[in-house]
Amino acid sequence: MFKIKVPATSANLGVGFDCMGLAVSMYSEFYFETSDQPLEINGCDVAYQNNRNLVYQAFLKGCEFLREPMPNLKITIASQVPVARGLGSSAVCIVAGLKAASIWFDNAISTTNLLKLAVEMEGHPDNVTPSIYGGLCVSFLDDQQQPVVAQYSISDNLKFVVLVPNYPISTHEARRVLPTTMNYATTIHQVSRCTMMTHALETGDADLLQRTCQDLIHEPYRAKLIPEYQQAKQLAESEYGTMYISGSGSTLMAIMPNQQAAHSLVIHAQALFPQWIISPVQIDKNGVQSEVINRGEVLYR
Repeated sequence: MFKIKVPATSANLGVGFDCMGLAVSMYSEFYFETSDQPLEINGCDVAYQNNRNLVYQAFLKGCEFLREPMPNLKITIASQVPVARGLGSSAVCIVAGLKAASIWFDNAISTTNLLKLAVEMEGHPDNVTPSIYGGLCVSFLDDQQQPVVAQYSISDNLKFVVLVPNYPISTHEARRVLPTTMNYATTIHQVSRCTMMTHALETGDADLLQRTCQDLIHEPYRAKLIPEYQQAKQLAESEYGTMYISGSGSTLMAIMPNQQAAHSLVIHAQALFPQWIISPVQIDKNGVQSEVINRGEVLYR
């Protein structure tokens, strides 16, 4: 048996629409072992305990890439990552399945190929890249549809707080509300602030973060799908932090200037939104991890 552990991801970071992504300390764990049946899946909705399961589909894609037969497989899922909340739940499943196929066949899929296969399944790299590499990643697909990745450090002074509403937003709906064109002024606004925001994250400049995390491409439209958006954002800004819509929502991610501000935000947000999950999170710097287990003992990582 072996375990795959994959971090949740928070994409876009406001002005980094479809290119920036961040791995955070909310995890899904997946256990893989042989079965006497073609497929067993536990730990998820009954509707996905079959060959339509995304983890299984990713494992199958890995086998096809390696030209190896699909084994009889038992998958057990233990997930902290909520579905349809903008925390990369589909990317987590894809990366887990591909990584599991690699380990099943002696680590036969390189990290580069793992990313390529994951992007083929997900369609874009902003969520799968940090789930594989960890940390803050900027990525895009080149003219040959190959992923290009750069990693950035984040200042330890900055603290992150995740606010997960008690309702989902479908990616389809979040895409549907976006405009189909934009003008040069909007493009210049976005490019300049996206570039500057990576610098603010690296240096921990909270004031610069507030001035750069001002998206015009998607948040003004998606915010309408989150009734509490303005209230939550004003709360974060009152503590000298900033806030953005994680992925396509409904989750909101706050970036706070220090631990005290983060703690204050958690207390006030829990009182204001009692049905939400409000929690500080760390930056996951490792990405996908694996352990081979024998009767509860970890043999190697």
